[in-house]
Amino acid sequence: MSLTVRRLTQHSDLGLSLVAGREGADRVIDWAHPIELADPTPWISGGELVMTTGLKIGPTAEEQFDYVARLVQAGTVALAFDTGTTFERVPAGVLSAGDAFGLPILAVPASTPFIAITRVVIDELTADQLRGIQRVVDHQEKLARATLRGGIPAVISMLGRVLSSTVAVIDSDSHVLAVHGADSVRVIRHTREVAGTALSAPGRRRPTSKVIADDHGYCTVQTVSAAQDLHGYLAVSSDDLLSASDRLLVAHAVSLVSIELGKPAKVVDTEQRLRAAVTRALLDLGGDLDVSLLRYFGFDTDSQVVALVLTNVGPLLAAERQIAAALTGQSTPYLMVPTENDLIVIVPEERSLEVGPHLQHQVGAQLERALRGGRGLPTPIFTAASSVRQATAAARAGRLQMDRITDFAELGTFSLLLGSQSPAELRALEQSMLATVDTYDAAHPASSSLVSTLTAFLEHNGHTETAAAALGVHRHTLRNRLVKISDLTGRELDSAHVRAELWIAVQARELLRTMGEEGR
Repeated sequence: MSLTVRRLTQHSDLGLSLVAGREGADRVIDWAHPIELADPTPWISGGELVMTTGLKIGPTAEEQFDYVARLVQAGTVALAFDTGTTFERVPAGVLSAGDAFGLPILAVPASTPFIAITRVVIDELTADQLRGIQRVVDHQEKLARATLRGGIPAVISMLGRVLSSTVAVIDSDSHVLAVHGADSVRVIRHTREVAGTALSAPGRRRPTSKVIADDHGYCTVQTVSAAQDLHGYLAVSSDDLLSASDRLLVAHAVSLVSIELGKPAKVVDTEQRLRAAVTRALLDLGGDLDVSLLRYFGFDTDSQVVALVLTNVGPLLAAERQIAAALTGQSTPYLMVPTENDLIVIVPEERSLEVGPHLQHQVGAQLERALRGGRGLPTPIFTAASSVRQATAAARAGRLQMDRITDFAELGTFSLLLGSQSPAELRALEQSMLATVDTYDAAHPASSSLVSTLTAFLEHNGHTETAAAALGVHRHTLRNRLVKISDLTGRELDSAHVRAELWIAVQARELLRTMGEEGR
């Protein structure tokens, strides 16, 4: 805690009184300096508590006012005025100047020598420096633990929290490796500008640090390198220039990131492969899986988990990389495995509600895609496969809703009717409604699928023109197919009740497919 004028007055053994300039009581004292000169400003560097007996301040109020004005101009923090040597009380000219300039004026009793004030200031400053050093050491340990726990994303997230700043790191190709904080777009832009400048001048020695100032504050960019190899750039935003202790923390984070980037790529690839293999094994084996494999990734036998199925992720390798960075940056244990076009992510139940929006915001921004998907219900970890099936069904049910992860629990009747059904029950449900349509499709393979037509019609809430456009057919063609479906099922598609029954049957088939069952 910095020593302020107010805190100095709280040292009761000094007996100091704040008699003027009270609005500046929270100014921080950098040093204490006794001086008896009419113009002490050449010997003041700013930040000092000036102490005087008033020997040279002048006898008139005007001279005294000018004396204080010179102190203010030199950057003095406060004036401690002795009331036992030259003056019995603080002169009126000093008091009026203190109030006019907002410079704290302290009345020093005759019993308090200046050396006593100086000792208190030195002791406080020393203690403050020790606290600062301890803070740096404590935060360095946090950064080191974060590295062991979650690699580069965890280091960046921890540094951002410690500094209350936006932090980003990019590799030498300007790909974003990790980011933390709300000002990520600006920080990444400045970092890439520095990287581009370095690349455009290959013959020049790369600077290790650069500070960029704009209307929003400062952005400190440092190179991340090992030996002669440039690995990337780390950037930190701040309202003011970074303090010495903050720069030490940034330098420590740069070292940790350098070590992580220096790891052989095969090590990182192996861990990702192991995670995917464990996830597949969990979904296939359930309780027969060796629990030690789960513990390696932060789960245990009593873990409650929720599955997320993310769709519209684009190239799977890039999506896996960004999702891994986002989750480790939050220190969230996770399992992940790609499917043909989607990604299955399993996270602890207590983190599931925040993980979805976080992935949509951060990963979606990195991939420049609108992520969608589904979230399953909480379940014990050894039955995670059921949550995956629910998440997949929710993702398919909500696939027309942009920029949203659909909760299986939000699907209402669909969730209640289908969530706990066995494959046999689901098959009976969908066949009771769709068997005759399946038979017709099987007998007319050259024709367009009536089941697909029905699905599109139901997904678009019975709007024939919209459904026809989605299928790429004329609306009259769609109406003819709907008449055929009505004839085959013996049900009128104009009825909302009938459409609801058919929709549940279609969704039962979709859920069967996620279970690996044949829906027909």
